[in-house]
Amino acid sequence: MTTTKAFRLASVVTAINVLVATGFSILGIIRPQYLVPAESVPTQASLILAMYAAARTIPLALFALGAIYKQATPALLLLGSLAGAMQLLDAGIGMYQHDLGKCAGPLFIAALQFFVVYLLHRSGRIAPQTTRG
Repeated sequence: MTTTKAFRLASVVTAINVLVATGFSILGIIRPQYLVPAESVPTQASLILAMYAAARTIPLALFALGAIYKQATPALLLLGSLAGAMQLLDAGIGMYQHDLGKCAGPLFIAALQFFVVYLLHRSGRIAPQTTRG
């Protein structure tokens, strides 16, 4: 795969990943009943936890989108890996809740994210460092 194609693919997957995660965290603030289990009642505590989630996903999305805009491959590799790790942890939470949908979706996104980061890394798009003598 060419470096341009690998960067574009990693950009699209990472952008979708961070925007969806940000959307869910914002949804948890605005409409928490869509995210908590059916038998649970949204409380002040669930609102605070949703705000903590948003405080982490919104900056990640902004930095990832900035890296994509600037075509900063090293930053995209790092932020894409972080986004994949967050989805992997979300899959663990879904597994803990015994909710297949909340486990399979994030697990699929994490696997896809790690795959495109691997492709980008392998494409060699990072310019070699030059030494000053």
